[in-house]
Order: sequence, then structure tokens, then C-alpha cells
Amino acid sequence: MRRDSIFYKLFQQSPSLLFTLLTNPPSNVDTYRFDSVAVKEPKFEIDGVFLPPESENPGVVYFCEVQFQKDERLYERVFAESWLYFYRNRPRFSDWQIVVIYPSRSIEQSDIYPHRSFLNGEQVHRIYLDELGNIRQLPLWVALMVLTTIDDEQATEEARYLLARSQQEAPQPSNRAIIELITTIIVYKFEDKSQREVEEMLGITLKETRVYREIKEEGERSLILRQLTRRVGELPQEVRQQVESLGLEQLENLGEALLDFTSMDDLQTCLKGIGD
Repeated sequence: MRRDSIFYKLFQQSPSLLFTLLTNPPSNVDTYRFDSVAVKEPKFEIDGVFLPPESENPGVVYFCEVQFQKDERLYERVFAESWLYFYRNRPRFSDWQIVVIYPSRSIEQSDIYPHRSFLNGEQVHRIYLDELGNIRQLPLWVALMVLTTIDDEQATEEARYLLARSQQEAPQPSNRAIIELITTIIVYKFEDKSQREVEEMLGITLKETRVYREIKEEGERSLILRQLTRRVGELPQEVRQQVESLGLEQLENLGEALLDFTSMDDLQTCLKGIGD
């Protein structure tokens, strides 16, 4: 399940969502701007950076990491990324905070002793989604985060509940965004389901929305890129960009053809044929 992209969309739609998870959020949460940044030399990818308004100079910068798989060097990487970014942008900020979001405590890095001063201090906040409470009693946007973690058997029922709740609580265009996010989560959870099956599960019609098509296309593209890497090795940037630019039908054709690939030449020949 591609949770990184889901959480990116969540924070993009509602930057203030991060601060609902904190005990002592800043007073100006509605003015923060969400961004995703790369820090070079060495290159680090930071999941999310929440920037204070330019009028508040210097302000407090919040770094966010969403972690759904065990990583025994997570804190080393997160601290290195955050400190390097803070160092290079020091005149813009008066302070920094880090928020790490886990599905449960079992995913957290095992050896945290070297980081005890930060983890037990006031600047690092660890959020465990399974400890936030009953999904039906949580704020709607927070409930969407928790929806990514629950069992497939329960997910459909809770998704239908949240869809109904969004109709009552969320004004347009927020309601539309919530519907698309719920649909995204369910399609990712049940990638083997057809459009009709997903519609029946959620009790909505996806035919008139772009979300189902986009999700399927994104999933197909990600799968094919992984398969190509296994078949012919690491893809040059130019070739990767060609694959990423293909439409769903072209991706499906490439998916069938790649089973016979033995070299990069086979892939490039196929891409040339698809493009003609």
C-alpha cells in the first residue's frame, strides 16, 4: 500500500492536520504551508516540511516522517535530514520540531538509547495511530490517517461510515477531497479488485470521477518500474521518464511485453514501438 502518497495528499489538502496530533500545537496552525523537500550533498528526501508563514520571520519549522515499516536507522536519518535542512536555512527559523507517525509502537526503531535526550525532550513527537482511539470518534481528517492502518476486513465498513460522515460534516470542496482520499485508500488496500467491485464495496460510483483511473494508472506504473528493474537492471533517468509518461493502455502493453525482456535494448525497442 502506497501510504507515502496518501499522507502527502492528506497533508497537502489539510496542512493543519499534523498539528491536531500534537499536545501543544502552535497558535497559528492555519498559516503553515506544507512542502516536500530534497536536501543535497548528500541527498536526503524529507517526507514533509511544514513551513511557517513568511510574515513570521523567524518561525518554527516542523519536520514530519511517516514510517510504516521497521527501519533500524530511522532516527539517525531523520535527525540528519532535519538538522541539515535547519542548518542551511537557519536565518529563516527560530526553532525546529520533528513529528514521526507510526501505525503502532512495534514499528519503531529498536535501539533508541543514543537518541534518548531528543526522544524524551520537547522537540520530537512520536505518534502511534493505533493509540489515537476509536476511528469513528476521531476528527475526520485524523480518521483518514487511521483508515490506512486498519485490517482489510474492517476497512470497507469504516470507509463507508467516513463517506457518510463527510457528507454531513465537510463542506465542498473539502467533501470532494475526502471522498477521493477514502477511495484512494480503499483502492490501494484492494488492488486486485475491479472498479465495479470497489464501487459496490463503498456504495459510490467512480465512473464519473478521475480518481479510480489515476490510482490504477499510478499502481500499474509503480509495478512495471519495479518489474523492469528486476528484468534489465537499474533504469537510466531518461528511460524512467519515458515509462512514467505512458498512459494506462500503454503501460498495460509494456507490462505484457516485459516478460520477454532480457536486456535494456529490449526495453528501449519496445518503448520506441509504443511511442510510434
